[in-house]
Amino acid sequence: MSEISRNRLMLAIALVMAAIYLFPLYWMYITAIKSGSEMFANPPSFWPSSAQWGTFGYVWESRNMGRYLWNSTVIAFGSVALITLLGTGCAYVLARYRNVWIDAGLFLILMLQVLPASLMVTPIFVGFTQVGLLDYPRLAVILAIAAKSMPFFVVLVRATFMAVPMELEEAALVDGNSRIGAFFNIVLPLARNGILVSAILIFMQAFGEFVYSKSMIQDVSLQPASVGLNSFMGPNTSEWNNIMAYATMYVTPILAIFVLLQRRIVSGLTSGALK
Repeated sequence: MSEISRNRLMLAIALVMAAIYLFPLYWMYITAIKSGSEMFANPPSFWPSSAQWGTFGYVWESRNMGRYLWNSTVIAFGSVALITLLGTGCAYVLARYRNVWIDAGLFLILMLQVLPASLMVTPIFVGFTQVGLLDYPRLAVILAIAAKSMPFFVVLVRATFMAVPMELEEAALVDGNSRIGAFFNIVLPLARNGILVSAILIFMQAFGEFVYSKSMIQDVSLQPASVGLNSFMGPNTSEWNNIMAYATMYVTPILAIFVLLQRRIVSGLTSGALK
């Protein structure tokens, strides 16, 4: 097979895989503007004959979606700020210093990465109850998300710090900088792209977090959009167009962020691949 034929075959496979992956997203958008009869038509229609754009406004008003999105944003930004503040220093230490304790700490961090939220939610809930953190439910969720996502952030940012040559720090120390000064003046500016990308990925995860929010936030006025979407569900659910309209308004901002920053995300994820 020639090189041109191979490239065309790979392109065709990539397009087919992309279509399979994106079809549920397309179906969500289309179902959101279908009428009740078109949703249950057989065979199904792949484009509505009469788009019901008013569904979005109805769902926004009836479900008070602005409040849900605001709560999701507060939780996501709070989680990102806490993880970035604590995780950056941890990742730097793990990248620059090597001894048995550092290796043990890295091993524990990697072990924490594999624990699912459904497993961690019970001990975290009990612990937060004992110390009274559930009186501040959004703060409790932020701390829980930070505990779950910190290993992911540390592993990514550690790779970014390892890609920064140590010779630059040594030169800064020779010029009179302290270790802290070299970190803030030399290393941190060079690693900011990887840190930013890791923070964006954490934000996307935290914006869609459900398990901790559902378990710890009982006040409807403080619940994020993921819990609000779950409120549609019931034994006799039939308003799929409203559900899909809600999901569309919930997912689209995250998709827009990803599309706008995809180049930076890819470059940040691969910045520590080679030294």
